[in-house]
Amino acid sequence: MKPKLQAPIFIFGCPRSGTTLLQSILATHPEIASFPETKFFLYGVAKYEPKRKKFGLISRRLKPHLNQYFKNQINRPEMLKYFPKIPILDFIDLYTRSFIKVLNILTVEEGKSLWLEKTPDHLLYLDYIEKMLPEARMIHLLRNGSDVVASLYEVTHKYPQEWYGAWDINRCLERWKESIEISMKYSQKSNHILLSYDELVTNTSAMIKRVCNFLSLEFDETMITSYSQAATFLSSEKGGRTVSQEIKKFGSDKFNKIFDESQKQYILDNISGFNLELLKS
Repeated sequence: MKPKLQAPIFIFGCPRSGTTLLQSILATHPEIASFPETKFFLYGVAKYEPKRKKFGLISRRLKPHLNQYFKNQINRPEMLKYFPKIPILDFIDLYTRSFIKVLNILTVEEGKSLWLEKTPDHLLYLDYIEKMLPEARMIHLLRNGSDVVASLYEVTHKYPQEWYGAWDINRCLERWKESIEISMKYSQKSNHILLSYDELVTNTSAMIKRVCNFLSLEFDETMITSYSQAATFLSSEKGGRTVSQEIKKFGSDKFNKIFDESQKQYILDNISGFNLELLKS
């Protein structure tokens, strides 16, 4: 008997906010199926192609990305048959319905009851995702600005080819601030929950129990003790997206190691208007 599928879950956050860690923990739950970052909406929505956007068409980048993802990344090329075959059907809504169908199929194959998608940049497409999946549950993970800016700065300089070049401090700051502002807009909606990364790593069990309650799922202790296997499948060295085998209680102090005193003060001045302490329980 096929399991009845529940409303899906999305995890959002600024890149380098710990979203892969949270995804790995939740993906260990016996009812949740999850996958490496699909980047579907990032590549699918024609945000920077005005003519295609006007007519509701997919971005020109989507088809090559889908081929790469299903053939190379998750080794399921047969899933491509569920997407429209002829250009006259290249509408983003049709592709999104196909995408949802494919994730549903993969979830049922695993004997799970719901799927979890995590692509940090999908936060920028949240309005469209909610339009297509109004029943979905949305989890936002927010992390201290100085830690995120330091991590973004470091990883984009180490892997510039994966991040469209090395980011300067201002670009890192703007990306973090934009993410926080978008998430805060949804803080009062019942299908959204905002979480603190610091709380996740210092009070892990309590935070995951809170998330399970939000998702109407039973808490399973193996989520905390056995998430590293899921992390191996979900994360990748490519672009610096990896998860430690242990939940780190404290940051690596990249902020103090990477930046000089004037840079640190500039960053602190720019993030001072955002109070993430309000997220802590």
